[in-house]
Amino acid sequence: MSLKNRVAIIGAGCSRFGEHYDKAAEDLIVEAAQEAIADAGIERERIRAGWVGTISSALSGNALSDPLKLTGIPITRVENYCASGMDAVRNAAFSVAAGMYDIVIALGFEKMRDATLGGLPAPHPVKDNGEAPHVFALSAHRYFANHGASKSTLAKIAVKNHRHGVLSPKAHLRMEVSEEKVLNAPMIYSPLGLFDCCPTTDGAAAVILCRADLAKQLRDDPIYIKGMGLSVSYGAPHYDPTFDYDGFAATRQAAGQAYEQAGISAKDLDLVECHDCFTITEILNYEDLGLCPKGEGGHAAEEDRFALGNALPVNPSGGLKSFGHPVGATGVRMLYELTQHLRGDAGERQVPNARLGLAHNLGGMGAVSAVTVLGNEL
Repeated sequence: MSLKNRVAIIGAGCSRFGEHYDKAAEDLIVEAAQEAIADAGIERERIRAGWVGTISSALSGNALSDPLKLTGIPITRVENYCASGMDAVRNAAFSVAAGMYDIVIALGFEKMRDATLGGLPAPHPVKDNGEAPHVFALSAHRYFANHGASKSTLAKIAVKNHRHGVLSPKAHLRMEVSEEKVLNAPMIYSPLGLFDCCPTTDGAAAVILCRADLAKQLRDDPIYIKGMGLSVSYGAPHYDPTFDYDGFAATRQAAGQAYEQAGISAKDLDLVECHDCFTITEILNYEDLGLCPKGEGGHAAEEDRFALGNALPVNPSGGLKSFGHPVGATGVRMLYELTQHLRGDAGERQVPNARLGLAHNLGGMGAVSAVTVLGNEL
């Protein structure tokens, strides 16, 4: 069974990402959901089920039902590391494809700036090898040794994504950075400096899904799900003796599932939103997603090969690096971004003639990956 062309996105919404000390999580949820519902052109009462992705909320489906007053329908909370939001969309899509519901909502959110999730965790008194900056720093060193890249190579990713982020009205860090600024920034975990790491951010994003055969009755330009993949690998890959720090099996597996369902390869894509939690991660993603051969990701970064204006822009939104990373919201925000481009509504950052787009999350220290392919044609 494949999801291809069985489910459509008819509405998408996204809050402004950033430091929202004056707003509660519920405010961001309402902002994203109301935009998505208005974008779909439907009444709220037509939503028959909901899924909400978050890693911070202690609530169940009430995290979505209470602020939206969506009671009396099934709502499910999804938590799956940084893939929580995209996995919420995946589960919502399954319900529609199965014929259970005609119209559903999937929303992801996180309130990180004034909560306990902000910043780096306290060091462990005995060991310090299980947190994200450390593991991805080790990946950077391994990549340098295997493929001849350097800290300057990483800086090219930050420069590109901040340049893209300036064009995204809802991005958290709308500012360009120079390579010199990236290289001279305070060190977080060598070789990763401050500008090699995505910020902690508040935000929410939502999509309205419906049956593909119903979509054209609701809007002229629905966006169709072509394929969705999800793969879970070892929860602590740095303890796995087969893990080589030079890429992530979960991404390769999830991408393979999505490509197979969609009946495409990476060569068919027009744009990509990938999980650049750190600059090294984007380089590894190039290779794991099949955008370039193994060992070529660093060269691609140095050549600015995946910048806007080239054949395959990666992170035209600015990525996690510039747009921000409210964990549960990020995967849904990526689908919001793809939807804008596939409709031709992305403004200054529009990828011309975009037909197929891919969104990718990598969660934990590479423990889980979600990949979704969207298209604007049946």
